[in-house]
Amino acid sequence: MPGALAGIKVLDLTTVLMGPYATQILGDHGADIIKIEAPGGDTFRYPGPSRHRDMGPMFMNTNRNKRSLVMDLKKPEARMALLEMAKSAEVVVYNVRPAAMVRLKLTYEDFRAVNSSIIYVGAFGFGQDGPYAARPAFDDVIQAACGIADLASRAYGNGKPSYSPVNLCDRVVGLHLVSSILAAIVAKERTGKGQEVQVPMFETMATFVLGDHLGWRTYDFNEGDMCYARIMTQFRRPFATKDGYMCIIPYVDQHWLSLLTRLGRTDLLDDPRFKSQTSRSQNITVVYGFVDEAAALFTNAEWLIILDELDIPHMPVLSVEDLLIDPHLEQVGLFDRVDHPTEGEITVMRPTAIFSETPQSVRRHAPNIGEHSQQILREAGFTDDHIEELMACGAVQ
Repeated sequence: MPGALAGIKVLDLTTVLMGPYATQILGDHGADIIKIEAPGGDTFRYPGPSRHRDMGPMFMNTNRNKRSLVMDLKKPEARMALLEMAKSAEVVVYNVRPAAMVRLKLTYEDFRAVNSSIIYVGAFGFGQDGPYAARPAFDDVIQAACGIADLASRAYGNGKPSYSPVNLCDRVVGLHLVSSILAAIVAKERTGKGQEVQVPMFETMATFVLGDHLGWRTYDFNEGDMCYARIMTQFRRPFATKDGYMCIIPYVDQHWLSLLTRLGRTDLLDDPRFKSQTSRSQNITVVYGFVDEAAALFTNAEWLIILDELDIPHMPVLSVEDLLIDPHLEQVGLFDRVDHPTEGEITVMRPTAIFSETPQSVRRHAPNIGEHSQQILREAGFTDDHIEELMACGAVQ
């Protein structure tokens, strides 16, 4: 069955992670993603380890369901060819700073001149009405800017800001980019009108962080405590058991009633610090400190039995290596080993959302550089002679 976005053509000018992650999701839903790469390809092709230098693992895992067309958009012939292709496209998406698109003469106005209903979407570091508008941005930059690095220094108690060990901002903003594109597609279906959409990383991540940590400043903008106490306590971490580590999250009143009873600590049932969710939040260091001490009473295997019986949220601490052999992920078929035309046997991960009528699918492997250049141009109506001319001048590779 075709995906929900089958028939939607996306001209994807994005690079590295945030944009390609978003357009891969659109491709999983059936959209035709035409990846426009500069000569030499997306720079994210090259971080290793890899069997071939230009097919690194992070590129492979963010560019499936796409076709690659190499164009040197600094050449006027390539620019004109891209605008010609835009006549039959629904979406153009980029993630360089808007000033770069102005220099290339590939602004919203340029695309709208050839396709009045085009959806033109930009994702970049900072909103264009503020003093940071011209600054470049990567994931680490935004983690520092939006408070994540500072929160880590407070939560870990060492006074040293640190970054999350995943590309958190790229992927969170990438998901916002997906939702923004989908909303614009729905609006176009209803009104027939395209539009320009901007998705700034800094503002998006600021709201993401402050959703947890605005605290009393929700009511008084200038004064009052910020930061959600449960998240910031030093005990918000996996707890050490007799033989390992375990995530144990007694949260609602019933969890605590069950846990305290099972541990023989019914004396704490009437302790005001443990009595309600509000009081537990106010005394979270004491409350989680109790769990920290209790965790050491049992092994991981014993805790799994206890917490399953009590229906308290829990998980052992898994490594990234453990994920590949996790019995749940194996049972749901998250991973597969398949043959790539140039990279040999590779590990792939299926799309995770389940749709009964318009399922996601993996139809294409991550492409080699310029693998589909001629095919895409022919589909757009370019003659073989015209394609040869574009290749001869270096506009297309």
